[in-house]
Order: sequence, then C-alpha cells, then structure tokens
Amino acid sequence: MIFKRYEWRLLLRVLLLFLTLAVTSYLAVKQIYLYLLITGPLLIYELVEMIRFQKKAQDEVSQFVESIHYRDFSRHFDVRKAPTELKPLRKGFNEINSTFKLISRERETQYHYLQKILELVDTGILSYDNESGQIGWINEAFKKIIGIPYLKTIHSLEKREETLYNEIVKLKPGDSKVITISRNQQLVKILLSASVLRSDDRVYKLVAFQNVSEALDETESKAWQKLLNVMTHEIMNSVAPISSLADTLKNRLQSAELSGAINGQLEDLELGIDTIKRRSEGLLKFTESYRNLNKITKLDLKKILVRDLFENLSSLMSPTLEKKNIELEIVLRDPALVIEADINLLEQVLINLLVNAIEAVKDRAEPRISLSAENQGNNRIMLKVGDNGLGMPPELMEKIFIPFFSTRKTGSGIGLSLCKQIMLLHQGNIHVQSTEGIGSAFILQFAG
Repeated sequence: MIFKRYEWRLLLRVLLLFLTLAVTSYLAVKQIYLYLLITGPLLIYELVEMIRFQKKAQDEVSQFVESIHYRDFSRHFDVRKAPTELKPLRKGFNEINSTFKLISRERETQYHYLQKILELVDTGILSYDNESGQIGWINEAFKKIIGIPYLKTIHSLEKREETLYNEIVKLKPGDSKVITISRNQQLVKILLSASVLRSDDRVYKLVAFQNVSEALDETESKAWQKLLNVMTHEIMNSVAPISSLADTLKNRLQSAELSGAINGQLEDLELGIDTIKRRSEGLLKFTESYRNLNKITKLDLKKILVRDLFENLSSLMSPTLEKKNIELEIVLRDPALVIEADINLLEQVLINLLVNAIEAVKDRAEPRISLSAENQGNNRIMLKVGDNGLGMPPELMEKIFIPFFSTRKTGSGIGLSLCKQIMLLHQGNIHVQSTEGIGSAFILQFAG
C-alpha cells in the first residue's frame, strides 16, 4: 500500500505517546516527582511532534486538494526532499496526479476526435443551454446550411431567421419536423431533430439540421412515376376487356348478312354495347375516385343484385376468357342475394382479381376460375374469386397487399393494395387462401 509506511509511523508515534502518558500518570500517582522531570518534558515533546507531524501531512493534503480543484495535474511533489514520514504521502499524490493526467488526456483526445467527426458529417449540429440560451457548440455543416458564421446565443438567431428560431424553440426533444427556408433565392427543406443532454446540473438542447430537399425531390419524382404506372395498369385492366368485347361485336357485325341474320343477333349486340357503355362510365368514375381515394369519406352505396354483378362481369370478361380457353364457373346459391356497395369501385376490385386469376392459370392444362357468393349470416356477405393456378408460398401471401410489391416484372404492385383500400372503405376486408400447386382464392367480406 502507498501509505503503509506512513500509517506505521503514525501508529508508532501514538504508541509512544500513550506509553509516555501512562508512565507519567503512574509516577504522578505514586508521587515520584523526580522522574516526572524526565517524562513530563518528554510527553510535551511527543505532543508537539505529533501536532507538527499532522500539520505537515495536512499542509501536503491541502496543496494536493488545491491542485485537484484547479485541475493542475502537472504539479509534482518532490519525494526526495520530503521528510521521511511524508515521502509515501507525496509519492501517492504524484501517482494520483499521473492517473488524472492520463484520464484528462484521453478525454481531450476523445473530444477532439468527436469534434472532427461532427465537422465531417453533412448534418448541422447546434447545442445551447436550455435556460440561458448560451450556444455550446455549432459545427461547420450548420454554418453552411443556415448561412450564419457565428452565434453567441440562440436568441440572436431570432433577428436573422425568426421562423427558424421559433421552430427550434418549439421543437420538443425526440420530435422531428421539416421546415422550408430561403437560401440564395432558393427554397430549401430542412429536417429538424431535437434531443436533450444533461451535464453538471445544466440542460443542453441539441438540434440537428439536415438538408432533405434533394431526397424529398427524388422521392416525389419516384412517387409520380409509380402513380403514372399505377394509373396505366389499372386503366388497362378495364380497357383490355372492353377492347376485346368491342372487337368481338365488330367481327359479328362484319360476318352477319344485312338481311334477317343480323336481326337474330341484335339482342347480343345490344347487351354487349350496353356493357361497354356502362363499364366505360364506371372506368371514368373509378379514375376520378382513385385520384381522390385518400379524400373519400362517403361512398356511393347502392343495393346491388349479386346476380346482376356476376352477369356483367361475365359479359365483360368472356371474350378474354374464351380467347385463352379459360373456364369461368359462377356459383350463386341464392339468386336474390343483395349487397350494398359502390358498384364502380367493387367492379374494379373484381376485375382486378379476375385479371390476376387469368394470369395465374395461364400455364395450366385445364385453366379454371370460379366466381361465387354466399350469405354467411348476420348480413355478412362473402364474394370469392378462386383459381386452379400455381398458388403462392406463405411468405409471399404476407406481402401481396403491400403497396408497390409485385412478383411480376410488368406489375405495378398496386392492384391488390388498392383492392384492400376499397374494401376497407366498405367497412369490409379482403384476404387470400392459397396452396402451392393447387390454386388461390381471394375472399371479399362485407360486414352486415
């Protein structure tokens, strides 16, 4: 131990003092005054030496405490010239000073290292005392982003950038906000993030400034591209069956004779033309609804005969199904089954599911698609679009309703997510059942 010799010396002095005091007391009791002339002065001398010894140690400790208080770790206590009893004490002080000096040097190195890192990042950093507003530190990125070379207090920012100052003061720790400021006659979007640091009973607010203009512009551009792809995809899903049906009607007109032969097909032609007209109007309404889908608060709900809904879909999709030799099976146990829905949006959902089913069964030897509906009780209606396609693995089933996720190179990845949104607007839901190698079924459930 550092102070081992010091402690032994102190113990020895205490024992000698105790022994001298005991002998003096004994002589005084026995009234042997002659020997008291010897032990008395000796006792006084030992007491003075004890006080002097403690005074020296106290002075050494006071000097050491003073150096610690002023962080003067460079101070050296001379061990060689110290009294023998104080040499261990001074040696201990020097070792403590060396340890503190090493810790201080390491902290200073870490501080400069952190400063260099913060100077290299593109994010502006500002710290200030939350109570007084005194600026603690700002980096070069902050000066560059905000265009202010120096700040003494956060309040001095108010005169230069009042809007920015107000946003910084209002920003709560843990929150983030995007604001727009003008720089060099250009609008720049800045992401503000705040946090709190406590040090020496003081609270500092840290604010990060990140220029996100380029990132937001790039994201916005990509969003517009995806939106255009989505609109094209959804419109083509409806236009393709309409075009196919129109082509079929045209071929029938061209092949029919102008005499009585055409009269026999007037009913089919009228039905086909009516289907084209109705679906075209529905497509226009759907496009308008999609454009404002996030603003829809009220659907155009009407009572619809499921039988009529299925017949219209069959008429619309039959040319495409016949061309690809796909069998469409319609199962409706209750011909009077009625559902309350927005006909245009619901038809778009079913068209989307049928188009996906056609794609799923294209490689099957006997492709088959089923369209069914049933009343599950408590006014809960279920519509189902099934196929005998290749099916899907479980990990894929979890992702198909995520916007812009698609397994097809030409797919937009919005069809099924849009179907889900439309079903949620109807206070219903959509989910999928699928088995690899057997097929899939998409189930639409409407709450009663």
